[in-house]
Amino acid sequence: MQFIERLKRLFAPKKTPVLGIALGSGGAKGMAHLGALKAFEEHGISFRVVTGTSIGSIVGALYAKGFSSSDMTEIVRGFSLREFGKNLRPFADPAFIEEILEPYLEGNIEDMPLPFAAWATDAHTNEGVLLDKGKITRALTASAAIPPFFRSVEREGRQLYDGAYTNAIPADVCKNLGADFVIGCDLSAYPTAQSEQGNLSRIIGTALSAFVPVAYKEDSKTRGYDACEIMLKPNLSSFRATDVSRAAMNEMFEIGYEETISRMEEIEARLREAGFRKKK
Repeated sequence: MQFIERLKRLFAPKKTPVLGIALGSGGAKGMAHLGALKAFEEHGISFRVVTGTSIGSIVGALYAKGFSSSDMTEIVRGFSLREFGKNLRPFADPAFIEEILEPYLEGNIEDMPLPFAAWATDAHTNEGVLLDKGKITRALTASAAIPPFFRSVEREGRQLYDGAYTNAIPADVCKNLGADFVIGCDLSAYPTAQSEQGNLSRIIGTALSAFVPVAYKEDSKTRGYDACEIMLKPNLSSFRATDVSRAAMNEMFEIGYEETISRMEEIEARLREAGFRKKK
């Protein structure tokens, strides 16, 4: 009997590993995510599990819905930056983001073509909240509602804020959804120097921070690094999360693309070692 079982294991078809991607928070810096996805598409690398926090959740949801990097770029170009900018005021209602996303991301998370989850933070307990079911756009606005720009989003009786406070790059969530190998993308690996920020923005930020009900947990970034096999780190130190000019977004896209291309030899080697095979 033991001999037969050994033969079965020996000749059983090998399970194809599941590749996942975890997209980090960073506001407008999320254009780098699109650049990274373009590089993966060019090299025939696709993902079967997707997670994200804040802007990473929005990009991730679009990917899980079947949109390509080119599709997403066209969606961004179709936005009215002037109208978007009008809504960027202290503790604005993020419902307008939900309205913008609805034509592309209607429906519920559990019905998406790929396993997907977003991450948010409870305004009262400062605990992380997994968003893996329910209305897609409501989950995304909750994951991206960063104070002091936006007020919290109510979902299932909880007031939720941006997930970056508790899990900025949800690679562990990606593993829990079934991924065997996770590639993460950290948009804040090279933080903007404090000296580069204007005096007015620093004063405003300090004043409003007293009204922010959530705080960063010590492992909000490290837990993502701990769960990733590979972490992409585009150098976006020259940009802020609010840099929504066309020029800035184009440059951030290119930085994300170039970071991924520069790591592609390493990525492909690691994937081969892990048993991944490209589709012919």
